[in-house]
Amino acid sequence: MSESNDGTAFDGPQMQGTHYKRANMTDVNFDGVNLANARFFAVLNNATFTDTNLSEADFDDVNLSKSRFNNINFSGSSITNANLSKLKISGVTLADTEITNADLTGMRINGILVADLFEAYEKLNS
Repeated sequence: MSESNDGTAFDGPQMQGTHYKRANMTDVNFDGVNLANARFFAVLNNATFTDTNLSEADFDDVNLSKSRFNNINFSGSSITNANLSKLKISGVTLADTEITNADLTGMRINGILVADLFEAYEKLNS
């Protein structure tokens, strides 16, 4: 994470632990905000999160389509029952990440269709 002039990474509002329940947050912008342990049960399509701490945040039954995440701390976060269509991920650490019960139609990793990766894996292990 880049640091601000005063040496703190999150110099915006301190909103950790906030619960956003049934909120329409379309087009919202979070910039330099500490949202650690926040809970989102909301519409967040076209939202922008920049230099934001989302560690241990919980996103449940959310619409994150067309949202942008730039320089984010997602460590320990959970995303369930979410619309992440058209999501683009780049320059991220996915160590110890788990994806289950997901529709991966058309998903690519480094330009390769995930369906093709699974097919090659099955052939290798049969």
